Parts: sequence; C-alpha cells; structure tokens
Amino acid sequence: MLGVKWSSSELTAEKLGITEIKLSFLRENGILKPGIHWKSSPLGQKKPWNPKALYDIKMCRKIINKFYFEENYKTAA
Repeated sequence: MLGVKWSSSELTAEKLGITEIKLSFLRENGILKPGIHWKSSPLGQKKPWNPKALYDIKMCRKIINKFYFEENYKTAA
C-alpha cells in the first residue's frame, strides 16, 4: 500500500476496526468530509448516482479518533 492514498471501503473499514456500514454512516452523516476523508471512485461505474467511495485511511483515523474521544469525554463529564 506504499504510496497509495485512497483505499476501498472494505480495506478502510478493516484497517480502522469498524464495519463498512459504520464507515458509510460516518460518510453519509457528514463526519467524514468529501475530498478530505473520502472521494468518489474515478473508475467507470454502472450507477453514476451511487458511485463507490474511496477513503484516505490516515485522515479517517484522525477524525474517528477525535470524534470518539469527544463523545466519550461528553459522556464521562
């Protein structure tokens, strides 16, 4: 994976230790931002209205860690 920035949802979910459904939830609810955390796949697709997403694992990990830290902090306080 050396030099590859964008990864499939399957690989990203595996590396982050979450499900693809959770990853999709974070994207669809604006936690993961387009162009920063994810982008549409440039490969030809049969469904242009529902393109596959590619993820930047490093950036996703940063925001997910921040998001969960803040949620746990609010719960503990």
